Amino acid sequence: MTLVLTLILLPLAAGLGLLCFRSNLSRGILVTGVTLAVCCGSVALAALPTPVDLSGVSLNYHWINLGMLLVEIAMGIYIIYVGARAKHPLIVGLALAQAGLVVWFELTAGSHVEVMQNLFVDKLSVIMALINGLVGGGICLYSLGYMREYHETAHRDVADRRPFFFALLFIFMGAMFGLIFANNLVWLFLFWEITTLCSFLLIGYTQTEEAKRNALLALVMNLAGGLAFALAIVWFYRETGSIELQTLIKSNKALMLMPAALLCFAGITKSAQLPFSSWLLGAMVAPTPVSALLHSSTMVKAGVYLVLRMAPVIASTNVGMMVALVGGVTFVIGSLAAITNSEAKRVLAWSTVANLGLIVLCGGIGTYEAVWAGILLIIFHAVAKCLLFLCVGVVEHKLHSRNIEDMSGLVVRMPRVAIMMQIGMAGMFLAPFGMLISKWAVLKAVVDASPLLSVFIVFGSAATLFFWVKWMGKLIEVVEPRERIAKELALGEAVALYSLSAATFLACLFFPLISSSFIKPYILDVYGRFADLGQGNVIIMIIMMAMVLLFPLSLMGHGRGVKMVDAYLGGANVEGGERFRTIAGTVQDVSIGNYYLKNFFNEAGLSRMGEISCTMLLAAMFFLTAFV
Repeated sequence: MTLVLTLILLPLAAGLGLLCFRSNLSRGILVTGVTLAVCCGSVALAALPTPVDLSGVSLNYHWINLGMLLVEIAMGIYIIYVGARAKHPLIVGLALAQAGLVVWFELTAGSHVEVMQNLFVDKLSVIMALINGLVGGGICLYSLGYMREYHETAHRDVADRRPFFFALLFIFMGAMFGLIFANNLVWLFLFWEITTLCSFLLIGYTQTEEAKRNALLALVMNLAGGLAFALAIVWFYRETGSIELQTLIKSNKALMLMPAALLCFAGITKSAQLPFSSWLLGAMVAPTPVSALLHSSTMVKAGVYLVLRMAPVIASTNVGMMVALVGGVTFVIGSLAAITNSEAKRVLAWSTVANLGLIVLCGGIGTYEAVWAGILLIIFHAVAKCLLFLCVGVVEHKLHSRNIEDMSGLVVRMPRVAIMMQIGMAGMFLAPFGMLISKWAVLKAVVDASPLLSVFIVFGSAATLFFWVKWMGKLIEVVEPRERIAKELALGEAVALYSLSAATFLACLFFPLISSSFIKPYILDVYGRFADLGQGNVIIMIIMMAMVLLFPLSLMGHGRGVKMVDAYLGGANVEGGERFRTIAGTVQDVSIGNYYLKNFFNEAGLSRMGEISCTMLLAAMFFLTAFV
């Protein structure tokens, strides 16, 4: 219990303390120290037997609940103030409805509810804690060097509010730990709303008009999910007299469908599924650590975590099918939209939306095989996607661009970063890296449960292959000599990127151990059955991993003893090698560019089609749950 409380409270306390630290040295010491403590605590928790019994812990829950209620009221007042100042009536209305519902529940019924376990730790909690502690900690370390360069070199026009920035990072981390470990739905709701408020403030960090607009959009959509969450608590209490998550999961499925549907809706908004994906795309305006934090390790994973928790309740129901269809449509639309973009962070954002759709699809199917595959996707996606976001942030600072076309020949200019980007991209789609293993597992689960849904996986995966391959090719394409950038990485950036690169590889190499030690026990506990790849497939995967390892090693010596010559252009080369003479006698520059197929796949049109389809699916989910 002490360890669990430390993981929740230490980042929250550090966040408040960081508001007072102005010097780079003191801030660096505190950030590094707390990050190491959180990482060690997460690993120590993973070594404990689960589920952890926390029911016998003596705490004064009356005062804790009162304190949480006051925090909830304070956040509600602030959000109403934000909405009023921005002249945004929808924010004010959602905040009033949500706060009013929570306060009414707490003052009437909440004070009489007996909760046996306010906190609960099982293997899924441990997996999420490791992702939040290790990947989130890496983001915090990376931010030390990145934010210094962000304000002192790249964005001098942006007000330097680093104490506020780092405070939000750690408060966010503490809230995520609280969300992961909370069994009391009222507690879980509070932490859920803290992440919403922190994301709003982080997205609007630069205080530009675009940042403020996108932050308000994120706030509106997450408040809608929060209102659904609050309704789920009230509905569940009226049906059972309980507010414990584990009780909801194990209760009569027919009675729990509406609360489960409302919680799935909240998860869909938080994980930026269509029709709510626009808030996550708008978050790209924030500094890169915010993008990595929201897109890879924490914010969006809270949404899919809640959907997977609901999987046993919604399996083989109309709610489950509608949730699965929302995830499938989002996977296909997100993958196709990524093809049309040349801006690196937007491609990563659409890729994140798409892969989260695949996890939501698994949660909607709800079988033991699907949930096993969904948890695999969470693990591998968190590590590889965080690595890619942080690499793109470094490249943007050095090249002053995040356009994929400007990354041509990056392997010559920034070889270490380019190699790590290649590892991250390989981790997203190449055999035998984790995401491909996970997609294979998803496909098998879908074919076994609902074969028609496999269409979404096939078409979405084909689009995924297209946009990753063309980006990888751009990094190693060398048309002309390039000067190497002297200092690629600051210390904190190097530690984070090297660690995430190693984690991407090791997570795949030790996948069988991860599955047997963490995922299998959770699946067995919930379903009484488990899924596995089989020994033969594991051996093949390990052999392939050894072969894949040769690829980045071969790039380590790139440029040593290598003679660069002009591209052969049929004898029409002009002196210098980067130009050629046409048949008309004119001189043209040599240029190589990717296909973005904008005439076939229009991002705005795809988004609109996906939003309409998923809105109809969600409406059908509630209609079928309420009246059928």
